[in-house]
Amino acid sequence: MSVVIPAHNSARTLAACLDSVYAQTCPIHEVIVVDDGSTDATARIARGYPCTLIRHEPNRGVSAARNAGIAAATGDILFFLDSDEALTPDSVAGALEILDADPECGCVHGVIAPEPLFDDGPVEHYKVLHAHWWRLRGVGEVETAFFAQAAVRREVFEQLGGFDERLRDSEDLEFSDRLAPHRKIVLTDRIVARHDEEDRLGALLGETFRRALLLVPALRSARRGGRRNLTANSPASVASAAALYTSLPFAVWLPVLPVALLLVFCAANSGLLRFVARQRGARFLPFFVGVHLATHAALLCGAALGALRPRGRTRAGHGTPAPTEAKR
Repeated sequence: MSVVIPAHNSARTLAACLDSVYAQTCPIHEVIVVDDGSTDATARIARGYPCTLIRHEPNRGVSAARNAGIAAATGDILFFLDSDEALTPDSVAGALEILDADPECGCVHGVIAPEPLFDDGPVEHYKVLHAHWWRLRGVGEVETAFFAQAAVRREVFEQLGGFDERLRDSEDLEFSDRLAPHRKIVLTDRIVARHDEEDRLGALLGETFRRALLLVPALRSARRGGRRNLTANSPASVASAAALYTSLPFAVWLPVLPVALLLVFCAANSGLLRFVARQRGARFLPFFVGVHLATHAALLCGAALGALRPRGRTRAGHGTPAPTEAKR
């Protein structure tokens, strides 16, 4: 088992991340930290641990950092962990047991804990609660992998190549598009990580917008392959939010319409809102609903722009290391 940690300006979280790796109940063969052009103390912190440090200059993005880790790793299983996450102690053992039990499974990935790595306020509470809920809802065999905390067989990269280095967002979706037709992907609650999520609303909305740019192309590709991608928001939630925003210009003449559509939006997210109320209390719900609506607006704008882009799909091996290069 080789653990690969891409890191960029991760001084705030890297020690907690590495502490969690070295505290695993399952022995770790090697830990590789890829410092992707950091300008803070990331490299110095990594040197304080018995890990292999690879440095990129300048910053090349998470896809390139993961590919560098793949090239340096010697294990048959590669566990990818983002530098702003900390694993629960049994996470690696759980991943290995799932892979050992099913030779057809090429990738197993986990869920975000409902508590953040560091508590930075209500926007972060929104993000981790939502992330935990929708991933937990999807536990089982899925068509999408998220590599923030994921174990992958080395042979998968030998077959498919590495991550698309042209992508700095949504690289998970692109790789999943190549992976799902060939190997089983499992989402499990046996891998759990506390995440230091975004705590500023503007940055959260920007991140949502960027990731939504590939949403429509991914859905088109999934339909061509007869697959269903794992998504953070249900079609009913997205549709009701779109209807609510569309109704706003008519609110002067029919003020009850946006109110009714807001209730429909809440009904579409009833399971999520009940979970949030249990975790944070009913007083947190108005804030949560407001941020949830705002992220839907960013998602809709990003998806609309992405739908206008050319339909060409990134192919395996195009812009990525070839299978033999990924193993060097």
